[in-house]
Amino acid sequence: MMLTDAGPLFALFDKGQKERHRQCVDAYRRISSQLTTTWPCFTEAMYLLYEASGWSGQSKLWEFWNRNFLLVHNTDTAEQQRMKVLMEKYRDTPMDLADASLVAAAERLKQNRVFTLDSDFYVYRINDKDAFEIIS
Repeated sequence: MMLTDAGPLFALFDKGQKERHRQCVDAYRRISSQLTTTWPCFTEAMYLLYEASGWSGQSKLWEFWNRNFLLVHNTDTAEQQRMKVLMEKYRDTPMDLADASLVAAAERLKQNRVFTLDSDFYVYRINDKDAFEIIS
């Protein structure tokens, strides 16, 4: 399982992102496990794809999900409360809901690797102590 942020999900399907598109396609080819994201990250990627290319971009992400290349992790109440705590803790960074959802998922799923373009993940800590291994 590879936790995946909205940025790579957007860049994988938006060729207009040129350098980031190539970077994410190359990284994806090296990843041997299933990509896993959260609903806030999926939603953010869908929004960005719509802004960039409308339904045609969004349909590519839906197809990626339909073909089981992407799993969307469902949160429970405890994870949702943890997201609030994380957003407050990292409010000066600041941390958005998508990032908080990935950190909470990392804690729940005991994962430390994240596919992201967001440098804030060098700051965030899993369980307030462990660093992420960034894949980009």
